[in-house]
Amino acid sequence: MKGQIAVLGIGRFGFSLARTLYEMGHDVMALDLDEKRVQAISPYVTQAVQGDATSEVVLRDLDIQEFEIGVVAVGSITETSVLSTILLKKLGVPYVISRAVTDLHGEILQKIGADQVVFPQRDMGQRIAHGVTLVDTVDYMSITKRYGISKLPALPCLKGKELAELGFGKRGKWEVAVLLIQRGKEIIIAPHEHEVIAANDMLFVAGNDKDLKDLLAEARKNP
Repeated sequence: MKGQIAVLGIGRFGFSLARTLYEMGHDVMALDLDEKRVQAISPYVTQAVQGDATSEVVLRDLDIQEFEIGVVAVGSITETSVLSTILLKKLGVPYVISRAVTDLHGEILQKIGADQVVFPQRDMGQRIAHGVTLVDTVDYMSITKRYGISKLPALPCLKGKELAELGFGKRGKWEVAVLLIQRGKEIIIAPHEHEVIAANDMLFVAGNDKDLKDLLAEARKNP
Protein backbone atom coordinates (compact mmCIF):
# COMPACT_ATOMS: atom_id res chain seq x y z
CA MET A 1 0.00 0.00 0.00
CA LYS A 2 1.36 3.41 -0.99
CA GLY A 3 1.89 5.78 1.91
CA GLN A 4 3.00 9.34 2.55
CA ILE A 5 6.14 9.41 4.67
CA ALA A 6 8.27 12.28 5.92
CA VAL A 7 11.93 11.59 6.75
CA LEU A 8 13.59 14.24 8.92
CA GLY A 9 17.37 14.13 8.78
CA ILE A 10 19.27 12.89 5.71
CA GLY A 11 22.46 11.44 7.12
CA ARG A 12 23.53 7.96 6.02
CA PHE A 13 20.62 6.28 7.78
CA GLY A 14 18.03 8.83 6.66
CA PHE A 15 19.30 8.81 3.07
CA SER A 16 19.16 5.03 2.81
CA LEU A 17 15.74 4.88 4.45
CA ALA A 18 14.19 7.64 2.31
CA ARG A 19 15.54 6.22 -0.92
CA THR A 20 14.42 2.67 -0.11
CA LEU A 21 10.92 3.81 0.85
CA TYR A 22 10.65 5.75 -2.43
CA GLU A 23 11.84 2.73 -4.43
CA MET A 24 9.13 0.71 -2.67
CA GLY A 25 6.53 3.04 -4.18
CA HIS A 26 5.81 5.44 -1.30
CA ASP A 27 5.53 9.23 -1.50
CA VAL A 28 8.55 10.42 0.46
CA MET A 29 9.48 13.90 1.61
CA ALA A 30 13.06 14.31 2.84
CA LEU A 31 13.92 17.27 5.09
CA ASP A 32 17.38 18.43 6.17
CA LEU A 33 19.08 21.69 7.08
CA ASP A 34 22.13 20.87 4.95
CA GLU A 35 21.68 22.03 1.34
CA LYS A 36 24.19 19.50 -0.04
CA ARG A 37 22.31 16.60 1.57
CA VAL A 38 19.03 17.88 0.17
CA GLN A 39 20.50 18.10 -3.34
CA ALA A 40 21.98 14.61 -3.03
CA ILE A 41 18.68 12.97 -2.03
CA SER A 42 16.52 14.98 -4.42
CA PRO A 43 16.59 12.49 -7.37
CA TYR A 44 15.57 9.63 -5.09
CA VAL A 45 12.47 10.98 -3.29
CA THR A 46 9.18 12.63 -4.15
CA GLN A 47 10.19 15.92 -2.54
CA ALA A 48 13.42 17.15 -0.94
CA VAL A 49 13.27 20.24 1.26
CA GLN A 50 15.93 22.31 2.98
CA GLY A 51 14.66 23.34 6.39
CA ASP A 52 14.90 23.09 10.16
CA ALA A 53 13.23 19.95 11.52
CA THR A 54 12.95 21.63 14.95
CA SER A 55 10.95 24.60 13.63
CA GLU A 56 7.20 24.38 14.14
CA VAL A 57 6.70 27.04 11.46
CA VAL A 58 8.66 25.04 8.89
CA LEU A 59 6.78 21.82 9.64
CA ARG A 60 3.39 23.57 9.52
CA ASP A 61 4.26 25.13 6.16
CA LEU A 62 5.05 21.65 4.86
CA ASP A 63 1.63 20.39 6.05
CA ILE A 64 3.42 17.75 8.05
CA GLN A 65 0.13 16.62 9.61
CA GLU A 66 -0.91 15.28 6.20
CA PHE A 67 1.80 12.61 6.31
CA GLU A 68 0.83 9.17 7.62
CA ILE A 69 4.27 8.45 9.05
CA GLY A 70 7.04 10.72 10.28
CA VAL A 71 10.56 9.36 10.74
CA VAL A 72 13.02 11.32 12.86
CA ALA A 73 16.23 9.95 11.39
CA VAL A 74 18.67 12.31 13.16
CA GLY A 75 20.52 10.58 15.95
CA SER A 76 23.77 12.30 16.79
CA ILE A 77 22.16 15.46 18.17
CA THR A 78 19.78 14.38 20.91
CA GLU A 79 18.12 17.77 21.33
CA THR A 80 17.20 17.93 17.65
CA SER A 81 15.83 14.39 17.77
CA VAL A 82 13.70 15.10 20.84
CA LEU A 83 12.34 18.42 19.59
CA SER A 84 11.47 17.00 16.17
CA THR A 85 9.66 14.06 17.75
CA ILE A 86 7.67 16.35 20.04
CA LEU A 87 6.66 18.57 17.13
CA LEU A 88 5.55 15.69 14.91
CA LYS A 89 3.29 14.41 17.68
CA LYS A 90 2.04 17.88 18.52
CA LEU A 91 1.17 18.65 14.90
CA GLY A 92 -0.80 15.43 14.53
CA VAL A 93 1.36 12.99 12.57
CA PRO A 94 -0.39 9.64 13.26
CA TYR A 95 2.70 7.47 13.60
CA VAL A 96 6.17 8.70 14.57
CA ILE A 97 9.31 6.58 14.36
CA SER A 98 12.42 8.01 16.00
CA ARG A 99 16.04 6.92 15.79
CA ALA A 100 17.99 6.51 19.03
CA VAL A 101 21.71 6.06 19.63
CA THR A 102 21.67 5.04 23.32
CA ASP A 103 19.26 3.35 25.71
CA LEU A 104 18.69 6.63 27.56
CA HIS A 105 17.99 8.41 24.29
CA GLY A 106 15.47 5.71 23.42
CA GLU A 107 13.75 5.97 26.80
CA ILE A 108 13.39 9.73 26.39
CA LEU A 109 11.89 9.34 22.92
CA GLN A 110 9.38 6.80 24.20
CA LYS A 111 8.37 9.04 27.10
CA ILE A 112 7.72 12.02 24.83
CA GLY A 113 5.43 10.00 22.59
CA ALA A 114 7.40 8.27 19.82
CA ASP A 115 5.29 5.36 18.59
CA GLN A 116 8.40 3.35 17.71
CA VAL A 117 12.07 3.77 18.59
CA VAL A 118 14.75 2.17 16.42
CA PHE A 119 18.46 1.61 17.06
CA PRO A 120 20.06 1.31 13.57
CA GLN A 121 23.68 0.92 14.73
CA ARG A 122 22.77 -1.76 17.27
CA ASP A 123 20.47 -3.61 14.88
CA MET A 124 23.08 -3.58 12.10
CA GLY A 125 25.73 -4.83 14.49
CA GLN A 126 23.49 -7.72 15.53
CA ARG A 127 22.74 -8.63 11.91
CA ILE A 128 26.43 -8.61 10.99
CA ALA A 129 27.35 -10.65 14.08
CA HIS A 130 24.75 -13.30 13.24
CA GLY A 131 25.86 -13.22 9.61
CA VAL A 132 29.40 -14.06 10.69
CA THR A 133 28.25 -17.24 12.43
CA LEU A 134 25.40 -18.15 10.06
CA VAL A 135 27.48 -17.81 6.91
CA ASP A 136 24.95 -19.56 4.66
CA THR A 137 22.18 -17.03 5.29
CA VAL A 138 21.72 -13.96 3.10
CA ASP A 139 19.76 -11.92 5.67
CA TYR A 140 18.87 -12.11 9.34
CA MET A 141 16.39 -10.49 11.73
CA SER A 142 17.03 -10.91 15.46
CA ILE A 143 14.03 -11.74 17.65
CA THR A 144 15.86 -12.43 20.90
CA LYS A 145 19.54 -12.79 21.78
CA ARG A 146 19.98 -16.21 20.17
CA TYR A 147 16.77 -16.61 18.18
CA GLY A 148 15.86 -15.03 14.88
CA ILE A 149 14.50 -15.30 11.35
CA SER A 150 16.96 -16.17 8.60
CA LYS A 151 16.72 -15.96 4.84
CA LEU A 152 18.32 -19.15 3.56
CA PRO A 153 18.96 -20.06 -0.08
CA ALA A 154 18.50 -23.62 -1.33
CA LEU A 155 22.03 -24.85 -0.69
CA PRO A 156 23.26 -27.92 -2.64
CA CYS A 157 22.89 -30.06 0.49
CA LEU A 158 19.21 -29.08 0.77
CA LYS A 159 18.03 -29.41 -2.83
CA GLY A 160 15.73 -32.30 -3.67
CA LYS A 161 15.02 -33.14 -0.03
CA GLU A 162 11.84 -32.90 1.99
CA LEU A 163 11.72 -30.44 4.89
CA ALA A 164 11.01 -33.24 7.37
CA GLU A 165 13.92 -35.29 6.02
CA LEU A 166 16.25 -32.40 6.88
CA GLY A 167 14.83 -31.98 10.36
CA PHE A 168 12.80 -28.82 9.84
CA GLY A 169 9.48 -28.32 11.65
CA LYS A 170 7.99 -28.81 15.12
CA ARG A 171 8.56 -32.55 15.06
CA GLY A 172 12.00 -32.21 13.56
CA LYS A 173 15.22 -32.79 15.44
CA TRP A 174 16.23 -29.14 15.41
CA GLU A 175 12.92 -27.31 15.98
CA VAL A 176 13.69 -24.87 13.18
CA ALA A 177 10.46 -23.77 11.47
CA VAL A 178 10.14 -22.91 7.79
CA LEU A 179 7.79 -19.92 7.72
CA LEU A 180 7.57 -19.69 3.96
CA ILE A 181 9.31 -20.62 0.73
CA GLN A 182 9.78 -18.19 -2.13
CA ARG A 183 9.83 -20.11 -5.39
CA GLY A 184 10.14 -17.65 -8.23
CA LYS A 185 6.95 -15.58 -8.13
CA GLU A 186 5.19 -18.16 -5.98
CA ILE A 187 5.07 -17.83 -2.19
CA ILE A 188 4.40 -21.00 -0.20
CA ILE A 189 3.26 -20.05 3.30
CA ALA A 190 3.74 -22.57 6.13
CA PRO A 191 4.86 -25.30 3.71
CA HIS A 192 3.99 -28.95 4.43
CA GLU A 193 6.72 -31.06 6.02
CA HIS A 194 6.88 -33.16 2.84
CA GLU A 195 7.54 -30.13 0.62
CA VAL A 196 10.63 -30.78 -1.50
CA ILE A 197 13.19 -27.98 -1.75
CA ALA A 198 13.74 -26.91 -5.36
CA ALA A 199 16.91 -25.53 -6.91
CA ASN A 200 16.16 -21.81 -6.70
CA ASP A 201 14.03 -21.76 -3.56
CA MET A 202 14.57 -19.16 -0.85
CA LEU A 203 13.59 -20.35 2.63
CA PHE A 204 12.58 -18.05 5.47
CA VAL A 205 13.24 -19.97 8.66
CA ALA A 206 12.85 -19.21 12.37
CA GLY A 207 14.72 -20.83 15.20
CA ASN A 208 17.65 -20.88 17.57
CA ASP A 209 20.86 -19.81 15.81
CA LYS A 210 22.85 -22.82 17.03
CA ASP A 211 20.12 -25.25 15.99
CA LEU A 212 20.04 -23.85 12.45
CA LYS A 213 23.82 -23.99 12.27
CA ASP A 214 23.80 -27.62 13.44
CA LEU A 215 20.99 -28.54 11.03
CA LEU A 216 23.01 -27.22 8.09
CA ALA A 217 26.16 -28.95 9.31
CA GLU A 218 24.34 -32.30 9.42
CA ALA A 219 22.78 -31.72 5.99
CA ARG A 220 26.26 -31.30 4.50
CA LYS A 221 27.36 -34.61 6.00
CA ASN A 222 24.47 -36.43 4.32
CA PRO A 223 24.34 -35.09 0.74
